[in-house]
Amino acid sequence: MAKTAEKILEVKNLTKHFNMGQGKKVKAVDGVTFDIYQGETFGLVGESGCGKSTVGRTLIRLYNATDGEAIFDGEDIYKLKGKKLKKFNQEMQMIFQDPYASLNPRMTVMDIIAEGIDIHGLLSGEERRKRVHELLRIVGLKEDHASRFPHEFSGGQRQRIGIARALALNPKFIIADEPISALDVSIQAQVVNLMKDLQRKEGLTYLFIAHDLSMVKYISDRIGVMYLGSMVELSDSDELYEHTLHPYTQALLSAVPIPDPNTKHERERIILEGDVPSPIDPPSGCRFRTRCPQAMDICAKEVPEWLEARPKHWVACHLYQEESMKKEGRPVHSADAT
Repeated sequence: MAKTAEKILEVKNLTKHFNMGQGKKVKAVDGVTFDIYQGETFGLVGESGCGKSTVGRTLIRLYNATDGEAIFDGEDIYKLKGKKLKKFNQEMQMIFQDPYASLNPRMTVMDIIAEGIDIHGLLSGEERRKRVHELLRIVGLKEDHASRFPHEFSGGQRQRIGIARALALNPKFIIADEPISALDVSIQAQVVNLMKDLQRKEGLTYLFIAHDLSMVKYISDRIGVMYLGSMVELSDSDELYEHTLHPYTQALLSAVPIPDPNTKHERERIILEGDVPSPIDPPSGCRFRTRCPQAMDICAKEVPEWLEARPKHWVACHLYQEESMKKEGRPVHSADAT
């Protein structure tokens, strides 16, 4: 669904550090900024450990933010209390990565889906039962599934139960934290198509977190790319794939399988050298510089600015910072390769 002019979520300099003791901190998310518009799907991608799931869990307040703001419907999420917090908990829901671990094995499907309804005191008795049956039908399951337990279902069916639970409170915004990564490939497309249909019918807004860029392109209106706790590139989905700017994004896209063997042979595969640095002690300057094939002297000295290199296409990279500085008539740094 195309985005409108109205922002539903504004994330400003979001930071989440985990205290490891002895003065050490894991800088899981370190100053991430982005907006999400009403009715769109914003994809958040990156390697495992880049902090994308931590962003989602911090936005829904499973984690407390270390710093920064998240403005949802005009209210700072981290300042909400009382009735406003209760309302927020209804309007933002989450679909978890593991469809088995996120469902209580001792509860029936009826009670799992209705748990939020019970907590908020919205329905009871026959109305509660009808609402759960309605949700089961919406996600492609049967009414008699309500009396069963999670272990009696396949992985795809369990994820549909998780989706039904997320829909139970009629939310505006859903965080989908790698909702298909634990599923068979044959089931992944079914779940993603279900989410797209629900978005169209219910007017939902998604934050879709994943590492599969081909699936993210299929479902997302805009995409943000994260590396080691920081955002490195952000643009519309088609623009990101057609005019990839950041060397890290280029490497990620080069690994996406292509069904056409002729195109596959023509495309250069970018192999990143070295390991991902530790988020406890990230590199100085640009965090990607230790693996970047185009690293320069300045990359080790200064953190690259977040700039609009193309219309509505943002990137944090000294390659484009130098171009921007030339246009503005500012002194340009040395581009000697390291």
